[in-house]
Amino acid sequence: MRVSLHLADLHYGGGLVLHTASSGSIASLKEVYLRLDDGETAGIGEVRANIAYLNGYDESTVVQSVIAAIRDVDWRRDPLDLIAMMTLWETPYIAPVRTLIDCALHDLVARRERKTVAAWLGATAQDVICKTNQTLFWSSYEDFLAQAQAYVDRGYTDLKVRIAVGDFAEDLRRVAALRKRFGGRVKIAADANGRWSLDEALAKLDALAVYDLVYVEQPVPAGDWVAVDELARRSPIAVMLDESIASASDVARICAYEGRVFAHLKLVKLGGIAPTVAAARKLSQAGVPFMIGQMNEGAAATAAALHVACATMPAFAELYGADGLIDDPASGISYTAGAVQAERAPGLGVEFDAATTKLIGDYRYD
Repeated sequence: MRVSLHLADLHYGGGLVLHTASSGSIASLKEVYLRLDDGETAGIGEVRANIAYLNGYDESTVVQSVIAAIRDVDWRRDPLDLIAMMTLWETPYIAPVRTLIDCALHDLVARRERKTVAAWLGATAQDVICKTNQTLFWSSYEDFLAQAQAYVDRGYTDLKVRIAVGDFAEDLRRVAALRKRFGGRVKIAADANGRWSLDEALAKLDALAVYDLVYVEQPVPAGDWVAVDELARRSPIAVMLDESIASASDVARICAYEGRVFAHLKLVKLGGIAPTVAAARKLSQAGVPFMIGQMNEGAAATAAALHVACATMPAFAELYGADGLIDDPASGISYTAGAVQAERAPGLGVEFDAATTKLIGDYRYD
């Protein structure tokens, strides 16, 4: 087995700037790639390193942790055994590292079996395609409306507004403008990225309720389960948790709300494809609506989340991460008619151009 690690900075075209209440403005996506090549078949995994605002790990910590883990794993073992070991890696390897390894392994084993990852996970449909929302990042009011119109013109009918960056009156103005412009043709949600106290959240959710939002995401800080208890009882709008969902125990807590609180599942928080699928199936059994989502990231990471969505059939999907990237070393993802689609090919359905990346590790195991 040849195991190589790569880095790349990815950028969006069209003037798109990523800006949320928790992240601030993001200039580029710092991506780490793991390529596994057994001489006949190659698998690829991807994880974004500059998301400390989500998980608390700075970019250098993620990269150094990846390098240490890759050197630690016995790559002579069967990939299926390594996938099965993922649940044992929660203590020694941080979630982004487990995500990177898990996705590369899934791509490799599915390619070996000539199946898509979705099919390997149990999906029955042959096409790997899913409707997705689009997010409206913080920007000028004029750019905000122009971006919303552009998304609707491309067939997207599910829009999520990033709020809690500026004044709440401006948040209301923007949500009201979307509802006035598009009426019932679009679903509208909002994401506060954990910026409100419980009292603030209750008051602001009441104000937002008149605009018929599908949900408001993470209104209170992650870990404040007392506040979530109150929101589950009193919020006039469905509450979805994102930053709060980072472990199996968090998923179990969501199940206890019996559908009054939704869950946003991301591979990078839970540790990859296998644990995310397990969490999704547990939520489905409990009757809890959930979203399969992702960070803004490249085609390989987007494809991994897409295949999970096709295998688990979520109520919501947030898979816009690779839309508009101009220098992605992975290809095979397309966005049309309000949906994201991967090539109908074995594995994740993406191709990886290592020549456009920076090689930071190259190891061989006989």
